[in-house]
Amino acid sequence: MRRDPNLRRLSRDHHTGLVLAKRIRELSAADAARRDAAWTEAQARFADALEPHFQLEEQGLLPALRAAGEDALVERTLAEHAELRRLIRGPAATVAERFAEALTAHIRFEEATLFETAQRVLDPDLLAQLGALH
Repeated sequence: MRRDPNLRRLSRDHHTGLVLAKRIRELSAADAARRDAAWTEAQARFADALEPHFQLEEQGLLPALRAAGEDALVERTLAEHAELRRLIRGPAATVAERFAEALTAHIRFEEATLFETAQRVLDPDLLAQLGALH
């Protein structure tokens, strides 16, 4: 299914997340100093790009999906957001790889399931209102 224009910004944000996950996966071969510096940069990218993305979803898209009866999808999304927030605060040596895997899986879930469901169950006018928030 083609992405509704009102969800395209959120979908584009996912590219940033996938690039971040790829860079983090590449850290496994780096020495500790380089890995820690790159992890600090990843934490900043998360705060600047992904956290605002999560907030947009949590303040607009997820309440709309909950109102449409999609509670399970909303709960899964919120749980994954919470897990990613927890992981990004941890030390690179113990959580970086898990964070990269979790972020990639989360993005794939949102693209394949969450956004597709939103396009199917939400009224076009409501999608337009959500798009205006983004």
